[in-house]
Amino acid sequence: MLRVLPLLAVGACATSSGRVQTDVVFTHYTPLSSPREIARRILPPLARHRLERDLAASHQTMVEQTIDLAREKFDLYLPSGPPPPAGYGLVVYIAPSSGPLELRDWDGSLDSRHLILVSAQRSGNAASVIDRRVPLALLAYENVRVQFPLDARRVYAMGFSGGGRVAEIVALAYPDVFHGAVLNAGSDPIDGKDGNHKPPAELFRAFQRSRLVFVTGDQDEDHLRQDDRSRDSLRDSCVLDIESQVALRRGHQALDAFALDHALDALEARRPVDADELARCDARVAAAIAAALGKAEAAIARGERDAAGVQLEAIDARFGGLAEPRILELADQLAGPR
Repeated sequence: MLRVLPLLAVGACATSSGRVQTDVVFTHYTPLSSPREIARRILPPLARHRLERDLAASHQTMVEQTIDLAREKFDLYLPSGPPPPAGYGLVVYIAPSSGPLELRDWDGSLDSRHLILVSAQRSGNAASVIDRRVPLALLAYENVRVQFPLDARRVYAMGFSGGGRVAEIVALAYPDVFHGAVLNAGSDPIDGKDGNHKPPAELFRAFQRSRLVFVTGDQDEDHLRQDDRSRDSLRDSCVLDIESQVALRRGHQALDAFALDHALDALEARRPVDADELARCDARVAAAIAAALGKAEAAIARGERDAAGVQLEAIDARFGGLAEPRILELADQLAGPR
């Protein structure tokens, strides 16, 4: 569904503001942000397998955490009023820049929905996605979770530009944490060609129940085209709960309050996915995976090792964790004695 957002009317009402806390230092870690767990969820099987093999060969192990929380700062917005009976909702915001968060005029949208917003500093586009941006988003979630009552069903990721691309990554890899995402002028396909890889099957099935909202300015042509590619990839992979919004007279700009209102309305207006449509789509993808693996297995049996290797790499990129465990078994066969 594509929705065009009208211009914000002059004289729109403002709401009372909650509390903004800047330069917050957190102390709680979570196993979800460990490099091993991030690799399990984000890297495709063959890439992860090579990483583990190389570490073992060099007698190295992954560190427990890549982030030293004592050296990190976060910005936190706590809505006005008492917590709702079911707990606050939470938006983990990933910015494209590394400075303190500019809240703009988002407070009314957050207050009316009882949404906490948290954002890590030093998590801009120049930072490593795997070593910093993803673990910082997870640590932001974890520390809000232990300090405030949360409604686990209303935990979302959101980002602008490069931050939107990372918000998509964490939503895809951590659907047991984030149940939806707002992708503001930043997204990637999930076919592995030049985008994101699918996590293990049980996580991907959970991601299929997530709600994704794309919001981009009507003058931001490059990112509108990228959004089209991303949505096509998602639908081809049987991710069906998607809404698209276009903000009028906006270029490559972060959401204003009016566009944020509409995006959050859409994010929380979950629609049931047609079970029959999803089953047909999943069956089509499963058949494609089986056929591709079958071709690679036949190439190995014929001794066509180079061709089999190319086929396995293509399967790894396109299907990611959905091809496990068979792709790893075939890779072991291929690596066996000649």
